[in-house]
Amino acid sequence: MSRLEEQFEFIKEIDKEKAIIRQNYITAADRRETDSDHAWHLAMMTILLSEYSAEPIDVLKTVTMVLIHDIVEIDAGDTYAYDEKAAVDQHERERLAAERIFGLLPGDQCAKFRALWEEFEARETPEAKFARTMDHIQPLMLNDATDGRAWREHGVRLSSVLKRNTDTGEVSEELWDYAKANFIEPNVKNGNIIDDIKN
Repeated sequence: MSRLEEQFEFIKEIDKEKAIIRQNYITAADRRETDSDHAWHLAMMTILLSEYSAEPIDVLKTVTMVLIHDIVEIDAGDTYAYDEKAAVDQHERERLAAERIFGLLPGDQCAKFRALWEEFEARETPEAKFARTMDHIQPLMLNDATDGRAWREHGVRLSSVLKRNTDTGEVSEELWDYAKANFIEPNVKNGNIIDDIKN
């Protein structure tokens, strides 16, 4: 295939991301969000909230990272954030998916996208850390906006929410303080999140 044909093969393939259903509901609470909904939302959040990063970030690189980070779920499926059993083999499922899906691209673009995906997974660079923070705060916001619907359906515990966000405050203290005060604490208080670490 020509370079352009390979690029369009990839573009057609990633359209399948629109069919991957996540556990969180959109703010209207009338349907669950898709991976493509999620990626677009994270890209907009990155553009709008990048000023709160504790470290300077390359915004375009971070936006690209959040747009591609869940493409692997076309093959690997969505793994719910608080599903510890499904998380056991998640990395291997997603690694194989990355090989196949990014492998549709021309060699140079395959290498670039694969490297960005691996950087996101490693969570070591400022961009990867901020992208991961967006990936963690967005579901908190959606759950709050839908009266904790997905949290209640899954019996999510406060310890799990805090564990998932262990590094969020280091990436952006201001965003973490906001998320705790506006998304987490009110939902603990009203019982949408099970308080299993009461003082």
